[in-house]
Amino acid sequence: MPRSSRQKEKLLYLQKILLEKTDENHPLTAKEIIDLLAANDIQVGRKALYDDLEILQTFGLDICQTRDHTVRYFVGSRDFEIAELKLLVDAIQSSKFITHKKSLELIKKLEGLVSENDGRQLQREVVVSNRVKTFNEHIVTIQHPIPKT
Repeated sequence: MPRSSRQKEKLLYLQKILLEKTDENHPLTAKEIIDLLAANDIQVGRKALYDDLEILQTFGLDICQTRDHTVRYFVGSRDFEIAELKLLVDAIQSSKFITHKKSLELIKKLEGLVSENDGRQLQREVVVSNRVKTFNEHIVTIQHPIPKT
């Protein structure tokens, strides 16, 4: 039985923390993870955290460890590598049929696929000479057909 109403959300918050805050260059210690969970009003002990990390690994999240004087955890592999996302960002920015506003929206969505630290690398400007982006906001809008009655 959970100790608080937020305990049921513990694994979801743990996964979110690992995906958003960690990468190979920015691992977190167990203490840092516990503190981040506590900031969301979720109390967890060190041993329970290890069990939860194992559950997430069994579920398919690639949780890696580094060991120096302390053990640190990070998400090792993701659906997209940072180099692949940079390629997509460059394609979006250089596309003349995607408006500047829509480009920024799409890039923001792509940032959600990597850690916050790696996401900053996706904020880059591609300059394509003699290419003007469209101003027509409706080109990329997905139109859903109206069902016939």
